[in-house]
Amino acid sequence: MDTDTGLLLLRLLAGLLIAAHGVQKISFRLDGSGLAGGTEEFRRDGFRGGALTALAAGAGQIGSGLLLAAGALTPLGAAGAIGVMTVALTVKWPHGLWVQHDGYEYPLVLIGIAATLALTGPGRFSADHALGLPHWPCWSAAAALAVGAAAGLAVRALLHDPAAPASPAPPRFP
Repeated sequence: MDTDTGLLLLRLLAGLLIAAHGVQKISFRLDGSGLAGGTEEFRRDGFRGGALTALAAGAGQIGSGLLLAAGALTPLGAAGAIGVMTVALTVKWPHGLWVQHDGYEYPLVLIGIAATLALTGPGRFSADHALGLPHWPCWSAAAALAVGAAAGLAVRALLHDPAAPASPAPPRFP
């Protein structure tokens, strides 16, 4: 296998998982709870905005995930994925790092993958390459990381209600 095949596998895995998670937020597909379930999830996590918040988050995950999976406009897809995963990271932050305690491990890994894809580019087996788009300049990776993280933190600051009860961490078993 070569680097381009590895990038294709990484893009497909991370991008399709991010997109599928967005589908779950707004529909009953892939074991989702529908838009009402996505809305309730955000309310439990202390976010304002109701269905519009869930719809925007789901659309952001679907769009950025599909862009990453296809290797299309890679810095934009990476920025979107970093943004939505930054919001998820802030929700899970109080629970610590590890996912078995509802921690932020998984969103952090997805942020790292999106940032890596922004740095490396999508590879030869991608829509960017097929369309003849040049390799994205290094500053676009830095911009994807900065804009994505800043957008995620801004969403948190604007839509999170600090007075709302946070969802409890799952019980810890020895």
